[in-house]
Amino acid sequence: MGLMDGLKAKLAPAKDKVSGLAQQHGGKIESGLEKAAKMVDEKTKGKYSDKIQSGTGKAKDAMDRIAHKGDPGSTGPADGGTRTPPPESPPPAS
Repeated sequence: MGLMDGLKAKLAPAKDKVSGLAQQHGGKIESGLEKAAKMVDEKTKGKYSDKIQSGTGKAKDAMDRIAHKGDPGSTGPADGGTRTPPPESPPPAS
């Protein structure tokens, strides 16, 4: 067995546990991502809103892939890959 095969075998239980935790706590994780994105957007006074929204969406999609990795036939988010983007936040008041 090669080095990579050994590492994969040792990491398999951790990968399964992470997937289970992502399934169990998906709502809390997404809520935390939203709160963090909102706080960063406020601190940067909306200067990077588009990048923050993009990064938040990618993080949510990655979390969905991890959570559903063990599901047979799963290719992405539970809604079939049609995640609704977060609503646009109004520009900061000057």
